Amino acid sequence: MSFYHHTFHIPVMGTGHSVDTPIRVAPLGISSVISLVDDLLLEKIRRYYVEQFQLPAIPVPWNVEDGRAKRVTAYMETVKEIVQLKFDAIKRLSFFAGNDKKKYFDLLPDTAPLKQAYEQMLRMAAGPQRSAMEHDLTERMTPGSIGVNIMVKLDKMNYNAVGTLMSEEFSDAKSALRGYANCSLASSIIFSAGINQTLFGYMTRFRDFYRDATGEIKKKIILKVSDFRSALIQGKFMAKKGLEVYEFRIESGLNCGGHLFASNGELLPSLLQEFKEKREQLAAEFQPMIQRFYKEMGWEYPEAAKDHRALVTVQGGIGTHGEVRRLQEDFGMDMTGWASPFLLVPEATCVDNTTRELLRRAKEEDLYVSDVSPLGIPFNNVRNSGSELWTRKRIESGSPGSPCPKKFLVSNTEYTERPICPASSEYQQKKLREIDALDLPEPEKRYKKALVMEKTCICDHLGNGALIALGIEEERNAPQSICPGPNIAWFDRIYTLKEMVDHIYGRGPSLVPPERPHMFAKEIVMYVDYFESLVARCTYTTREVKTLREYYKNMEDGMAFCLKIAEREPFHNENLASIPPCVEHQRSRMRQTVVKFEEQVELVSGKAGVVVAASL
Repeated sequence: MSFYHHTFHIPVMGTGHSVDTPIRVAPLGISSVISLVDDLLLEKIRRYYVEQFQLPAIPVPWNVEDGRAKRVTAYMETVKEIVQLKFDAIKRLSFFAGNDKKKYFDLLPDTAPLKQAYEQMLRMAAGPQRSAMEHDLTERMTPGSIGVNIMVKLDKMNYNAVGTLMSEEFSDAKSALRGYANCSLASSIIFSAGINQTLFGYMTRFRDFYRDATGEIKKKIILKVSDFRSALIQGKFMAKKGLEVYEFRIESGLNCGGHLFASNGELLPSLLQEFKEKREQLAAEFQPMIQRFYKEMGWEYPEAAKDHRALVTVQGGIGTHGEVRRLQEDFGMDMTGWASPFLLVPEATCVDNTTRELLRRAKEEDLYVSDVSPLGIPFNNVRNSGSELWTRKRIESGSPGSPCPKKFLVSNTEYTERPICPASSEYQQKKLREIDALDLPEPEKRYKKALVMEKTCICDHLGNGALIALGIEEERNAPQSICPGPNIAWFDRIYTLKEMVDHIYGRGPSLVPPERPHMFAKEIVMYVDYFESLVARCTYTTREVKTLREYYKNMEDGMAFCLKIAEREPFHNENLASIPPCVEHQRSRMRQTVVKFEEQVELVSGKAGVVVAASL
């Protein structure tokens, strides 16, 4: 199982909002994740912290050879050192004072053996026996994991100072991986946004991703996956190279923060059920491949590791302890991830005051799925962020687009030989001139232009909130982007770390009102919304029609399963009662959309809508 005492973790949030979260919470035993997208941001944050803690540090200039990898390594070493300093200081504290040592143990889940031993020690009379137990408890304390995240789709090739294309090992993702692999941390790396075979193959160059002589893996692999098939495919690819997956991290395709990777109508409960039923298949498939690899390499594979089973965890839209229990007890999830609610916890995340206040006041109507990402992937957003206001002002001044200072998302070669970013001024000016030259009605031109100018420089703006919060940048010079999940609408004030952790573990009053819809109900609404948007954009090719019909069938199956869950006894603070009326309304919405869709299919192809006739 896990090496850590807590049963939740704080996932990655943007490039900046969890950039120093381990420094804040790892000394208290809580695990969290840092994004490795923006190495330039990491270097700025590192300079801030080495000054705060008076640590020796050598700057890593932007133009130094292999600078991206070196900046990642330097940042991770700095975070590790600071976490250890703070953790060691906590360990030296007394158990019997209102200090961070008491806080460390108070935060632990009540079911943790360490917490139970601590409470037993508190009931003991002073003396040698209690002193021995105090020593034992202190020795059993562990800091939270300092995890890192690589979004595998962001793997652009790079050029050297004289404009020559560099070899593949200097691509963005591989450089970030190398930077992490070269640091001394023992933690986990999370790969998200699909499969990158060359990146996964590159991992084989680093021994830290394999078991050592004691049977331990220093740098554990976590895969963020959308479904069981994805877990099986990626896990097999790694197993053939002897790489073991420590954890499969399942995330709702829509009910989450950041970029959205929607399933084809497969709801989270259906996906979790498949993992529950087929979980043993993962180890059965992977272990023979892994052991074969070790044998071919002449390495000894430890006997105890042959029984290794990957953790399976879930995140995305979780809002109450009752929902946590549902995920654990119905689906066997080992841990849960809580991200967006922690954006309202200053002790945990690095968010500027203006943006934090915007999130505190945000209602459901203020949170929306946007097309601002230059990647062309739907992106969760909040209205009137600093980034949105900045983008609007640029458009109104006649200078749309960004100067593109970091170039992490350059991908378009429509007008240039070297890729540029769709959010850049260079691209948008060229695209707008092209639209102006088209023989189209003015309303259609305006619509096309709006789509172009909506793209925003998120790779820069997502880090600005952290720079403002730490006093490194001034707000007027640093537009802030943030990408919370819709769950944030139900959290409406600033919370202490203890309040949020107690909420997660079901201790004390709930932080959300009882009328908050169940996470499964919210996901249904989002998937019906998404289905309507897909139908609106459909061009009625054979493939699109087939995919949308499958989406509809998956949704019907998923909603039927949710109704069965709703018949069960609710856990405390679990609003199962919100599921049936939600299914009734959203099923009606979806069927109305499907009827119109099939009528259009018939007009386009002359074929009757068999699926509708069979299922309505």
